Amino acid sequence: MVDGEPGRRPPHAPPLRRAGMIALPRGTFRQGSAEEIESMLGTATPHPLNGAKITTSAEAMDAIAEALDLPDRFGHTLDSLYDVLTDLSWLPPGEHLLLWSEPSTLRSEDRQTYDAIRTVLTEAVADDTPGESFLSVLVLTD
Repeated sequence: MVDGEPGRRPPHAPPLRRAGMIALPRGTFRQGSAEEIESMLGTATPHPLNGAKITTSAEAMDAIAEALDLPDRFGHTLDSLYDVLTDLSWLPPGEHLLLWSEPSTLRSEDRQTYDAIRTVLTEAVADDTPGESFLSVLVLTD
């Protein structure tokens, strides 16, 4: 989701309600606290990403690959990351929520890498390529 795009809700927009449960709109990138996780999960499959020890691009790529069980075609580059995140055909149908905890470790050690990965994640969730599986991201504030 990108601010200012017609027909798209900005990432800071309040969650939608579905069947009495709080749920984010399809393909959402949002920053929030750990307390928000339970209300945001809904029927999404959680994919935790513990950022406590991630200090480099290589470590971040490895951690994302492990969290989402990325296919062998993932080349550990930003372009390759975008490509696999916009085609989640190897995952079961439905929403897949990447939960990135403690992102401040990478942000403080390598701000350029952190910003680049955040950009790829933001663009991947904003991509509206049709598919049975789709990605949402919650970057937990710490």
